Amino acid sequence: MDIIKLNAIPSTNDYLKELAVTNTLNDFTIVVAEVQTKGKGQMGAVWQVEASTNLTFSVLVGYGLLSIDDIFTVNVSIANAIHKVLLSFGLKDVFVKWPNDIMSCNKKIGGILIENSLKSNGEIQSIIGIGINVNQTNFDGLPQASSILKANGIIVDKQDLMIKIVEVFKDVILNLDSNKKHEWDYYHQNLFKKNIPVTFEIKEGLKFTGMIKDVNQLGQLGVLNEAGELIYFNLKEIKMLY
Repeated sequence: MDIIKLNAIPSTNDYLKELAVTNTLNDFTIVVAEVQTKGKGQMGAVWQVEASTNLTFSVLVGYGLLSIDDIFTVNVSIANAIHKVLLSFGLKDVFVKWPNDIMSCNKKIGGILIENSLKSNGEIQSIIGIGINVNQTNFDGLPQASSILKANGIIVDKQDLMIKIVEVFKDVILNLDSNKKHEWDYYHQNLFKKNIPVTFEIKEGLKFTGMIKDVNQLGQLGVLNEAGELIYFNLKEIKMLY
């Protein structure tokens, strides 16, 4: 795999996106930065990390590998890859919080942002941005955030972690048709708070108790409410209070 290492840039996703426009890049090209000054989260949120203690990188996927129907399966597959690798490093109590936060010991230690573009020939190109809190220990003002070190007391080599994640993900994506069912099953098995009563807040500010049952192929979260109704929500339509 091709790895481009940088010191400080606003966003690895933006850098890789612009690079792909002006250059022919191999699939699974990686851009990794020690410091990301304007890292992006879902729906315009900002991903804040402490300089040099954490892992922030982006991966290019596409050029005939993907189709429109596989867009959220890619999300599922990269979340699974991160989950599997973290377990292999000895982390405990690791889950994927819909749609793509990585949790350990009930705290967020990582996140994923996927930006897709449709090429003129109908192919999908995806820029997958990944941020994982590795060695940061100070999370003042971020009560729901943690890191591999703080949550598990484990010191991890950032590059080793990055390479293993991309290797596991690459093996899945290159054989996505045969791996698809397994990836979805794995995602549901490790979904944060699945089948556990929790409080949710919907965008109108109303709160209710429900249970996560599944995530569908469109990436919508299926929640069973107290009336026994299974309702599907899009991103930003619902918030879990935990």
